[in-house]
Amino acid sequence: MTDEAGSAEDCGCAPTPRELNALRGPLSRRGAIGLGAIGLGALGAIGLGVGFGGTAAFAADYPSWDDVQRAKDNESAKAAEVTRIEGLIASLQADVAAKQAEAERLAAEFTAAQIEYETAFDEATSLQAQADAETARAAETARKLGRLAAQQYRSGGDDAALDLFFSGSAASADDLLAKLGTMDRLVEANQGVYADAVGARNNAVNLSNQAQIARDERDRLQKIAEEKATAAQDAAIAAQAALDTQNANLDTLQAQLAALKDTTATTVAQYQIGVEERRKAEEARLAAEAAARAEEARRAAEEAANNANNGGGGGGGGGGGGGGGSSSGSGGQTGSGGWVRPASGYISSWFGDRGSICGANGCTSSGHRGIDFAAGCWSPIYAAASGTVIFASYTPDWGNYIKIDNGGGIVTAYAHIVTGGFNVGYGQWVNAGDVIAYVGRTGLADGCHLHFEVWQGVRIDPAPVLYDHGINVY
Repeated sequence: MTDEAGSAEDCGCAPTPRELNALRGPLSRRGAIGLGAIGLGALGAIGLGVGFGGTAAFAADYPSWDDVQRAKDNESAKAAEVTRIEGLIASLQADVAAKQAEAERLAAEFTAAQIEYETAFDEATSLQAQADAETARAAETARKLGRLAAQQYRSGGDDAALDLFFSGSAASADDLLAKLGTMDRLVEANQGVYADAVGARNNAVNLSNQAQIARDERDRLQKIAEEKATAAQDAAIAAQAALDTQNANLDTLQAQLAALKDTTATTVAQYQIGVEERRKAEEARLAAEAAARAEEARRAAEEAANNANNGGGGGGGGGGGGGGGSSSGSGGQTGSGGWVRPASGYISSWFGDRGSICGANGCTSSGHRGIDFAAGCWSPIYAAASGTVIFASYTPDWGNYIKIDNGGGIVTAYAHIVTGGFNVGYGQWVNAGDVIAYVGRTGLADGCHLHFEVWQGVRIDPAPVLYDHGINVY
């Protein structure tokens, strides 16, 4: 044994972290958490400032330090207590891993369901537009035949019969085509026009039927997407609760296990003191990190405001699709109707078609259904309008993601939030201008930015919506 080890044994002080790790063997905090701060990358952050609470799926009976001391004093009881604590640690790990996996699975299903719904919405809209166009073409062609009929019959001197035949001019293309179909001379002389009119009418009927089927499918998929969103949110909350339970108990359980296995002079009380010291150190570390994040957010907001005051705001040039950029503006600026600019920075990517962009977590699709505010990580994200948070969790594509129901059929959404950057949770009411999160690059993102969306059934271009509420991002 080295002098260093001997001095630790003789001093009667609490074990050092190095000694504690040696006693724990393969068990470590990193190993117990398994996937890190949850494979989702977000669940450890969801609880910040939100207070989800919750308990593990099992009702664990955790040992007290008195239990550990009594077991250590009794050789036969010590083995049983070691087995019990090892079982509790394994249960905590298994519960977190299972709930993490379920949350990841349901988050992926939610993302896929939203995309399926949007695809069905677009299909139904397209089919109905085609049906409307064919209906209009059939009506116009039928009117053309009517004019030809008028010319033919007037040239034959049968004006009175013609006026009687076409009194009211027929209520629809179907009525007019039915009447025109009885006029053999007209049809024979204008076979191509008549066939075109009938074809357009038939196409309109078929497309209308297809559009109705597509609308039914759209409505079915919308319901599924809503159900998947709820399931994903519930799973994320359950996973967070399991992680909270693990974090609250794991260090103590591992220290208790180490104390039972320790054959040195270190006492159980000294292990207990070590746990408390580490808890206080962790609290201090988290507080320092929170203060640093708040200072960075304050600095970013101040810098954005200075840029805006020095001529950065206002309308500026910007390309369409996926490139170009607009003049930068200050996040939190208030427009008309109570809306607020959701983030600072220029628009680095507009709504519409663009090339696929690849980052560390994968590649985006070629379509971009939002606008990107090029703000630095940990810059504040503001609620663009007041409303209720209907989703606040992780998704594979959007990363950490918040959706707010703003009423009137409008939903705003905020993607790629930094890990640890949630300020609000599911079901919470927020006011326009509240700092709801912080900019990050989670999900399919190749740099720090806010991907901002406006939903009206499906995602629509946010820039005109913001403009209509007094916020010019162009």
